[in-house]
This record gives sequence, structure tokens and C-alpha cells, in this order.
Amino acid sequence: MRYLVKSLQPDMSMVVSTIDAATGDDARRQVHALGHAVVSVSRERGLRTGGAGAVFPLLLFSQELLSLLSSGVSIVEAVETLAEKESRVPVRDVLQRVLLSLREGHTFSSALQAMPQTFPPLYVATVRASERTSNLGEALGRYIAYGTQLEALRGKLVSAAIYPAMLIGVSSLVILFLMGYVVPRFSHIYEDMGDELPFMSRLMLQWGQAVEQYWPVLLGAMVLLVVVLASGGGRWLARHLMGQLWRIPAVGERMRVFQLARLYRTLGMLLRGGIAIVPALDMVHGLLSPALQPRLREATHRIREGQPMSHAFEAQGLSTAVSLRMLRVGERTGNMGEMMDRAAAFHDEELARWAEWATRLLGPALMLIMGLVIGAIVVLMYLPIFQLAESVQ
Repeated sequence: MRYLVKSLQPDMSMVVSTIDAATGDDARRQVHALGHAVVSVSRERGLRTGGAGAVFPLLLFSQELLSLLSSGVSIVEAVETLAEKESRVPVRDVLQRVLLSLREGHTFSSALQAMPQTFPPLYVATVRASERTSNLGEALGRYIAYGTQLEALRGKLVSAAIYPAMLIGVSSLVILFLMGYVVPRFSHIYEDMGDELPFMSRLMLQWGQAVEQYWPVLLGAMVLLVVVLASGGGRWLARHLMGQLWRIPAVGERMRVFQLARLYRTLGMLLRGGIAIVPALDMVHGLLSPALQPRLREATHRIREGQPMSHAFEAQGLSTAVSLRMLRVGERTGNMGEMMDRAAAFHDEELARWAEWATRLLGPALMLIMGLVIGAIVVLMYLPIFQLAESVQ
């Protein structure tokens, strides 16, 4: 087990080192034996290639490594150069571990495979396939193109979701302000009118009185909700919402196409790198959503038994009308990798157009709904005043 140990050297400079030890106390003793004062000991989680926290910049690493290799620098010198220039301690530690493994005589793919939390199996397989043909630069170029295309599509989808999310957030804050501050103030004005108030206005004002009376409880409930969402409940909620979205025909179909496009692009990269179809399918199994993973598993089983890939994918619902034709062309020409890439590119463009169209439709619809909700609250607050004015006349 590996531990990250922060310690002070005799010259009072801070050092972060990685120690192999059975327990945290054992790692502490090893650092004490060097004459260092231990500040903290934590288990090494490994750098991730995505998500929150410390993230290893895999795409940037590949781009810089390709630039150095294209200049005639050896792989050992290239990794050493990247480690020397890196200022982030966790990232530099990963590069130094790769460098140490290379100097011990291991292949580059073996050095990467020793850190599965940092380097995903797809990346390791791409590098290992390139070692058979001694063309690491081409393999890195394929992975860079693959990563860039995925990031571009993800960026388009995120950009399309920003405006609706901001609109919902701002409208929710306005509604919260009205219901939590303005309505309680109005409840005092109307408290003597009793049953003369309209039914909906009376309900809303009762809510305002409850908020004013029990606001510490409501505030505590909101804080508790935020804590639960931040501590893992948010992921459960996201999975639940995604499961519900899959059931909506129009949205679920687009989500399926997005999953298939990523599947095709990844398979295309692996097949063009010289990896056989069955091992490639086993590697990409984790990329799909839980709803599609059993289908891919069954399709892989059929392909292993000798069934054509197009037939297996069609039977399991892992193809569209366009991708199915491209798969059949790839089987006839023996150029399946390129056909996979073309199918992915076609669906990526289709998804980008759909996201832009949905954003243009969703924005005005959300504005209309939120406007009606806020307007209804304001009207219900002032409705008793209007009725009182009519009775005076």
C-alpha cells in the first residue's frame, strides 16, 4: 500500500513523498528514520483522469510527450523532461514513478499499467499496441484526436445546458425570496381578514406564517439537504434522474445515441491501433450506461461465437440506421476502425444540432413557466387588495 507523507526536512523545507508501507504508522517510521518531521500521512488514492480533486492531465501529457518524441527525444528523456518542468507535486510524482519504471527496463505500457487509477486501460492498450509496430507517436496522435473530439462534444453539450441552468437557478432564488421574505410580511397585513381572503391567497399566506415561525427548522433542513447531496446523495439523485430521462422517448433516444457515438469512437481508435475486436469490446464495456452494458456483453458473446459485428449490434439495439450501414461497409472492406470513426462523427454532429435546437426551445419555455409561477405569487399576494378596493366602491 502506498502513502503520501508530508514532512519537514532539517532545513525546514516541506517535502511530499510516496512511501510503500503496510500501515500508516509504518510509513511514518520510515520517514522518521530519514531524520524528517512528519506533518501528515494519508493513503494514496491515485490521480484520476477526470472528476473532482487532483486530476492527472492525460490529454496534455500526451500532447507534450508527442511533441518531444517528434523532436527525436527518447521516451526516457521525454518523461524526464516532463517531470522536471512539472510544478504540481502529485503529477510530478506520477511522472517520476513512470520514469523509474522505464529506467528499470520495463516497457512504457507496463509502466503505465502499474498505475490503473491514473492511466485508463484504453490508454494502456493503445500504447501497448503501438509498441508492436514501434510507432508510439502515431498511437499518441490517435488518442489525442480521440480525446479532443470527446472534449469538443462534451463542451457543446455543457454550453447548451448553461443558459437553462442559470435561468432555473435565478428564477428559483426569486421564488425563494418571495416565499421566504415577502409573503411572510404580507401575512401580517391580511391577518385580520380571515376567511374573506381567496382560498389560494389564504394558503399562500399560511405558508408565509409557517416560514416566519419555523424558519430555523426550514434553514436546518436546507443545510441538511445540501450536506446529503454533497456527501454522495447528489450522485444517487443524478443516477435516478438519468434513469427517469431514459424513459422519455425523445430524450432517451438522444442519450442512447450519445452513448453509442462514444462507443463507436473508442472502438474505432482501438481497432485502428491494431487491437482485436473482442478485446476492444471488453475494454469499452465500462463506458456505457448500466442500461446498455448487458446488451454490449451479449453482443460481445455473439461476436466471439463468430457472428458478424453488424448483426450482433443490430440484434442488441447497439446501432442506428446510419451506423448499421457503415458497419456493414466496414465488414466488407476490412476497414472497421475508420467506419466506426465516421459513424461517431456523424452522430456527434447530429447531437450538436439537437442540443442547439433544444436550447433554443427550452430557454423560452422555461422563461414562460418561471414567469407564470412568479406572476401567480405576486397576483395572489395583491388579490385581496384588489377585492378590498372593489368592496369599498
